[in-house]
Amino acid sequence: MSRGPQEAAGAAELELPGLVRDRVKEGRAKAAATRARKAAEAETAEVDPVAKVLVDLPMAHLDRPFDYAVPASMAEEARPGVRVKVRFGPKDVDGFVVARAEASEHTKLQPLKRVVSPEVVLTPQVAALSEAVARRYAGPRADVLRLAVPPRHASTEKDPSAAAPAPRTFDPAAATAAWAGHEPAAAFLRHLATGGSPRAVWHAAAGTDHADLIAHATAATMASGRGALVVVPDWKDLARLDTAMTKVLGEGQHAVLAADAGPAPRYREFLRVARGAVKVAIGTRAAAFAPVRDLGLVVVWDDGDDLLAEQRSPYPHARDVLLLRAEQEQAAALVGGFARTVEAGFLAETGWAQEIRPTRALARERVSVEVTGDTDFDLEKDPLTRASRVPREAHEAIRAALATGPVLLQTPRRGYAASLACDRCRTPARCSACQGPLQLGGPAAPPTCAWCGHVEAAWACGACGGFGLRAPIIGEARTAEEMGRSFPGVRVITSSAGAVKQTVPGTPAIVVATIGAEPVADGGYAAVLLLDTWLLLGRPDLRTDEEALRRWSNASGLVRPGGRVLVVGDPALPVLQALVRWDQPGFAQREASARQEAHLPPASRMATITATPGALDDALTLLALPPGAEVLGPVPAEPTSTGEPRLRAVVRVPRSLGGKLTEALGELQRVRSARKLDPVRVQVDPPTL
Repeated sequence: MSRGPQEAAGAAELELPGLVRDRVKEGRAKAAATRARKAAEAETAEVDPVAKVLVDLPMAHLDRPFDYAVPASMAEEARPGVRVKVRFGPKDVDGFVVARAEASEHTKLQPLKRVVSPEVVLTPQVAALSEAVARRYAGPRADVLRLAVPPRHASTEKDPSAAAPAPRTFDPAAATAAWAGHEPAAAFLRHLATGGSPRAVWHAAAGTDHADLIAHATAATMASGRGALVVVPDWKDLARLDTAMTKVLGEGQHAVLAADAGPAPRYREFLRVARGAVKVAIGTRAAAFAPVRDLGLVVVWDDGDDLLAEQRSPYPHARDVLLLRAEQEQAAALVGGFARTVEAGFLAETGWAQEIRPTRALARERVSVEVTGDTDFDLEKDPLTRASRVPREAHEAIRAALATGPVLLQTPRRGYAASLACDRCRTPARCSACQGPLQLGGPAAPPTCAWCGHVEAAWACGACGGFGLRAPIIGEARTAEEMGRSFPGVRVITSSAGAVKQTVPGTPAIVVATIGAEPVADGGYAAVLLLDTWLLLGRPDLRTDEEALRRWSNASGLVRPGGRVLVVGDPALPVLQALVRWDQPGFAQREASARQEAHLPPASRMATITATPGALDDALTLLALPPGAEVLGPVPAEPTSTGEPRLRAVVRVPRSLGGKLTEALGELQRVRSARKLDPVRVQVDPPTL
């Protein structure tokens, strides 16, 4: 009698040795599992079987959602906003599901490989924002999503996010008292508390605890049942804001989003916001994309700080991201600072936002700003004033202020002696090995080269043969040394890059700090001294005066109410006169008028294109510019990492054509990406030129 195939296979299997028999069974089990898995993948979800996925690919010509089939086994988990793995070309790539659909225009779709995590990390609001930012800055959406969604931390994701306790009841009287003197802040707070969406550009008076005022504005927003998002430049501002939020809102009411917090803490705080455990988020520039629910207020403090400009493609500025978000989600907006950028002033000029500024009485009451060191009157009193870095009047002001509290000295350079010159002919001292600039690292250290590190033990001037050295530019270490000799017995504290202090006590002391590293004094500084103002004004940049005024204003803002600010510089300079009058908005308005005459931002929109000479020439040929556009340059730019020369061209259009310019730049990037041409760097509205 003949046997069937299964019986024959079974009989053949019995004739095999035991080990081989086991391997045959194992192979058959794997084959059956593979068939079952493929059958499950082939069975698509009954409801919305198509997933639209944004794949994590930086190529501009692939910057769009792709359709994938949703297997029935993933129907529940593959929700919009989750991370997935998909097959794209020859490899598996990451992506986000942005939508589910009933059908696709394509007949045969690849299935989703797997759902990486069922956690919804890309909300519809942030997905729409990423699209708007990518369009605004002519960059791939995948690059924006890398900024918006932090990397996954699997173990952190397993932990639940505890709901925040009940918030404190909003106290309108306390909020109004905190904002007293800034008009019309009371109306702004009322609008927030009643569910309105006012927009304001805020100029703070010196001595204002801006973190406390922002916390009260946040509390007013929460009183209407909405959330808030606050972005500040660095960790010092963030720590101060964190303390103020806890004081006004209570414990556990906000999340702190900082890139330097570490992967696990950062992702934990992000999940608290994404899951709706908290409705308030504060952080540095990447926090502008935080998925705050029911967003009612966006705030950016000190929007002129270059730390708020992203250094990775597509180079968005946190201020512009927040303003786009306020438009999309119909939220209130507050752009604040001790100084005012031209862009913030433009918002008020065009009526997009209203002004909040201190009354003249409050501005005069809070601080007295004086300029010394370069007038005929000063020279008559002290003939050595012009040659002195710290004039006699400044020493007298420091001595008087030390009787009541700490004194801040702001200096633009760190180190000991940032540059050296011959003390006989003033020729800059150069390294004998590479011709780099020489500098001193300490009072007993020999001169060393800032470029190659060569030690010049026996330097001689090549111009006059002299052996003596002088320091035309000295840093905070040398300044602290001089202050210690001038004021014996007084504690001298330094704060600079690498050793930044967040706070100092309110007791008498001299604090020498570089720009941006000024610590906050308990109760404020009794006096602030601004040194070497000429150095900040010597930069060849579009924003030189604006940036100098911002840095001086931030230091002056740390003074206690009624304190004194002394500036060593030329009192005839308009930028110093604006500081004396505490009229930063007026300076921004005049700067905007001058830029408008020169067809510079914000009256126009600009973009820079940087590439090797051949690639730049190709890019300018392919770029379909709108009528009225101008191409400036090209000019030499920084070379590539391999030393290959690069050029930079500037494209300028009237502000009304800004949208068409970014469309043209986006199309240029897509064409070059599709043709696999050499990459070019496109930066829309660069913060500096």
